[in-house]
Amino acid sequence: MEAVGALGVRNPIVLIDGPSGAGKSTLADALASAWPADASPQLVRLDDLYPGWGGLAAGSHLVATELLGPLRATGAGRWRSWNWAAEHPADWHEVGADRPLIVEGCGALSQASARHADLRIWLTADDAVRKRRALARDRGAFDAHWDMWDAQFAEFVRTQHPLALADLVLRV
Repeated sequence: MEAVGALGVRNPIVLIDGPSGAGKSTLADALASAWPADASPQLVRLDDLYPGWGGLAAGSHLVATELLGPLRATGAGRWRSWNWAAEHPADWHEVGADRPLIVEGCGALSQASARHADLRIWLTADDAVRKRRALARDRGAFDAHWDMWDAQFAEFVRTQHPLALADLVLRV
C-alpha cells in the first residue's frame, strides 16, 4: 500500500503480473483490503476473462484494448468474462475511472497495458513452490494444463518483457 500511496494519484491503475502460483491473487486481495474504505478498488482477475486454456495472449490483449485503453481515454472500460464450463464468452463488466483499479493475472503487464498503469508489479516465487501452490489451489483442474500454460507464459515473457516494465519486483 505504501507504493500506491507514493503515487499521489487518486484512482490509480495497478497491474500485478507474474507466473502461475506466485501469489498474484493473494497480493491483489491484500492490497484491496488495505485500501482506504472511501476508495474501495475495483478488482479484475485475468482468470475470469482468459478465453480458455490457450487464451493467455488473447486475455492479455483484451485487458489492454478493451479495458485499460478505453478506461484511460474515456473514463470507462470493460471486460468480458469467460464461461469455463460452456467454453464461450459470457457477460460484459464495466469499469469506471471513479475508483482505483487492480488488474491481476498472468499477462496483465504487457507492453500495451503498461503505458496505462500507474503502478506495475511483478511477483515471482521459486518454480517448485509456484507449481505446488497452483496445482493445490485448483484441486486438479489445472494439472493437465500446467505445461501448456507455462509454455504460453514463457512466450509472453519472451515477447513482452514484463519484468523490465515493472516498477516494483517482489519475490515471495
